[in-house]
Amino acid sequence: MELNKENLQNLRQEYRSAELAETDVESNPILQFKKWFTEAVDAQIFEPNVMTLATANSDGKPSARIVLLKGFDKDGFVFFTNYDSDKGKDLAENPQASLVFFWAELERQVRIDGVVSKIDAEESTAYFHSRPTGSQIGASASPQSSVIPNRESLEEKVAQLSTEYKDKEIPRPLHWGGYLVEPTHIEFWQGRPSRLHDRLNYQLVDGSWIINRLAP
Repeated sequence: MELNKENLQNLRQEYRSAELAETDVESNPILQFKKWFTEAVDAQIFEPNVMTLATANSDGKPSARIVLLKGFDKDGFVFFTNYDSDKGKDLAENPQASLVFFWAELERQVRIDGVVSKIDAEESTAYFHSRPTGSQIGASASPQSSVIPNRESLEEKVAQLSTEYKDKEIPRPLHWGGYLVEPTHIEFWQGRPSRLHDRLNYQLVDGSWIINRLAP
């Protein structure tokens, strides 16, 4: 298909698979997220833990990228990365972030806003050593977000570390670890016909979650 303004504007999909009512949801958004995440896993969606992570620096300049959710509980949502990466630098200046999950097969989206902090070093180390050896080497070798001269320089560093740590435990780099996003706002979006989508918004007010319906 030739891409032009008209056919781009006409790309649309009717959402009809489900609805979302106040009487159907949990009073705690973490429990509601667990319910939806379990349904995404059961639906065999490809990598249901894929999420967009949006950050901003101290000047308010936004940046977004895809990362993987690696855990969640009553305290919030956990992901791992290089602390010296662009996202790590943003979070050092402005420890707030937004997460977005989109499960197209279920016609669902979840938006999460929250305050971000590093998790305990021991937790980061435990997760680091649970990863495949190649991923541990990659995290150690890559100066994430930095300019490198070429692909070969990265592969040489990987080869060097692979030899250095052959049959040895690979130490977790101090610049690599986990972040916890403690939510202050979570919105559950269910696609509906004619763009009249269901949006239920949980807002944390004085330690309690308040649920409101938002206009689509």
